[in-house]
Amino acid sequence: MALKTMLWALVLTTSLAAGAVLAADPTPAPAPATPGGKAVLVRQAHYKDLNAAFRTINEQLRGDTPDKAVLATEAGKMKALAADLPTWFPKGSGPEAGVKTAAKAEIWTDAEGFAAAAAKLEGETAKLSDLATAGDLDAIKAQARVTGGACKNCHDKYRGS
Repeated sequence: MALKTMLWALVLTTSLAAGAVLAADPTPAPAPATPGGKAVLVRQAHYKDLNAAFRTINEQLRGDTPDKAVLATEAGKMKALAADLPTWFPKGSGPEAGVKTAAKAEIWTDAEGFAAAAAKLEGETAKLSDLATAGDLDAIKAQARVTGGACKNCHDKYRGS
């Protein structure tokens, strides 16, 4: 009888362990087949790249000896990404796309305002890139704050939680 109980316990433990492994599978869910859903995922990847570049710049600027080459490279990435940003929001890539997105409907209902906010970010990242290429650390620090303000301005109006 004890052997039978031990076998059942082993089967139960193995089943629970296998279930836990499957539940913890880090493989992301497949992208939705809709163009809008795919656009959301591409947009999110671009924003991660933009955020990573800005984070690197800010980390460099907080350090004792910022690497000017890193600043120039990362600011160049931000400039390129910001220039493409308006293309990241095709119609159908809002909440209706079936993929979790923080993009508010105002991006499409206030297209003119969103375009102005995107243009502001593009301009500020271009200035940041120019200053980073020139290597004036005080000017880069000041422009990084202005660029962050352009990001915040857009987030406040067009990004939900």
